[in-house]
Amino acid sequence: MHRALIDESYEGEIVGHLSRDSTAIKARERPATKKSALAKDTHGQPREGETPPKEQRRLVRQLDMSLPEMEEDLPGECNRGAKRNAKGYRHSWNGYKLHADVADGDVPISYLVTSASVHDSQVAIPLATKSAKRVTNLYDVMDSAYDAKEIRLHSESLGHVPIIDANPRTRARKAAKKREAKAQRAAGWVPPERVRYNERSTVERVFGRLKDEYGGRHLRVRGYAKVLCHLGFGILALTIDQMTRLVC
Repeated sequence: MHRALIDESYEGEIVGHLSRDSTAIKARERPATKKSALAKDTHGQPREGETPPKEQRRLVRQLDMSLPEMEEDLPGECNRGAKRNAKGYRHSWNGYKLHADVADGDVPISYLVTSASVHDSQVAIPLATKSAKRVTNLYDVMDSAYDAKEIRLHSESLGHVPIIDANPRTRARKAAKKREAKAQRAAGWVPPERVRYNERSTVERVFGRLKDEYGGRHLRVRGYAKVLCHLGFGILALTIDQMTRLVC
């Protein structure tokens, strides 16, 4: 229903920015054990004297996979996740993670639900592929969690301009990034990429409304299929309400 609504509403339209992010979804169920959570990546123990084959990173595998294959490869069981919020504080939870692409005007375009432990970057390529089937957009806006070569290449292959906050990864690069930002402020210059990056607040507002107004904060169901359905109906209702606000 949500896909049909987006397809019809955005047919022949161009979306400026798609903002991508994830949010914690707490669940009232026992988290899966580590063994079961890694079941998809287990290929048995190597024989004595054999060197186990080095598994290809998921981001690399996704470049040659179809959308159904990418979705099937993502873990979906309830487990424990951790995430650093906008203020820099780290929090953890039992449950799932909701990943979404949101268009200008706070309209959710596509979404995926995974285990809480799945890193944001692992969902960027399937989510971008899913969104590209529904709308035509110009910019993909993401935070530093998505700073990976494969994600940039995939965004460009779709004809988009990726705007991703750089992840310094080392102290030296972090210090250099701070010096550059300080110099830009002193010169009174704001890079155009930074102005466009500020559009990422759309996805944060959608997550806030989903949790406060459409049941995303209080799950009364258990299991991936039921959680996906619960969140899906919430996103559908939110999308209809937001489109009505834009028209009126």
